[in-house]
Amino acid sequence: MPTVRQWTGREARALRRAVRMSIRAFAEELGVNVRTVAKWEKLQAGTVPRPDTQAILDTALNRADIAAQQRFQLLLAETGTVVGTPAGDAGVYSWDHEAWADDIERAVVYLSRQNFPAATALINPWLLRFPADRLDARGLYLHARSLVLAGDVQRDQGTLLGPGSAQRSYRRALSIFADLDIPRRIAQVSLSLTVIDEMAGNLHGAARCYQLFADDERLSGRDRARSLLWVGTALSKAGQHEYAARVMAEATNFFEDLDEAEDWSVAHQKLALAYRGVGDLDQALRLIETARVDGTQDTPMQRVRLNTAYAHILVSDRATRDEGLALLEETSRLARGCGLNHQLRSIDGIRHDAEHSNGLNIRR
Repeated sequence: MPTVRQWTGREARALRRAVRMSIRAFAEELGVNVRTVAKWEKLQAGTVPRPDTQAILDTALNRADIAAQQRFQLLLAETGTVVGTPAGDAGVYSWDHEAWADDIERAVVYLSRQNFPAATALINPWLLRFPADRLDARGLYLHARSLVLAGDVQRDQGTLLGPGSAQRSYRRALSIFADLDIPRRIAQVSLSLTVIDEMAGNLHGAARCYQLFADDERLSGRDRARSLLWVGTALSKAGQHEYAARVMAEATNFFEDLDEAEDWSVAHQKLALAYRGVGDLDQALRLIETARVDGTQDTPMQRVRLNTAYAHILVSDRATRDEGLALLEETSRLARGCGLNHQLRSIDGIRHDAEHSNGLNIRR
């Protein structure tokens, strides 16, 4: 557990950022005046809280969860002081750490919008500027976070295996998190590597790993529920639709208990595809309609995934086959325009099967 010999405004500001609170919320949490926290923010190392406030800050740090304490340690560095580099090396300064962390947060936002060029432009310069062998623990953590984001970009663009791939980026990040001994991050990256296995076609192996992650206490409840959902996804892709539907239904209930509305909607989408595989198209349409009504469609990835699932169900019924093919064509244009190459391959596979099935798998 980190300790602070004497709190100044600099350490107090680092703690506020680590627990991800606004100035007002942080002041309320500590029971101090908002102007006091604003003073810490402005003067930083130039102001020292009173002894009773020092004790309050000690308590707040001790009560913070492990992830927040780790963030606190990463944020602590004296401005302008070189840390963790060989003598005579250019080093990484504390302002670099803060700028790097800020760019990571901005890249997360760009990635959520599938703006891959903008996310990459923020991440890659840091990875090139500061190789891992020149960094202290704070820098290594940021380097690993950047590698994970690079892997996310490569995964969404369909570059799964080989040099410059998602798998390679995730493995490098995993090695760093293992050296830093951060269990939560180790589990998260291991889960991402399992996603790559599934996307690359190792369905049964991925399903076995997902099942282990569904019970892994290192992960959040949301990630464990997602792991259970992905057990069903992998098995449904492998043709085990009935069992997959049962597993997905269980995951859907977990999302409802966790009040994760968006994941609950995604679970309905995947459950709909499992029922399509079983041959119950009426139930599949009811479930996909729930996903379409209750789900978020404000990013290209969300629209592509939902429309692809809906079209897959439509092309399975001769009466709606043409409507489904038209939706696949529209969704294909969106995926191509946004560089969602893995999704594009899925769309092309569904369209090819529908156009060459001769009605064998289409409801008459």
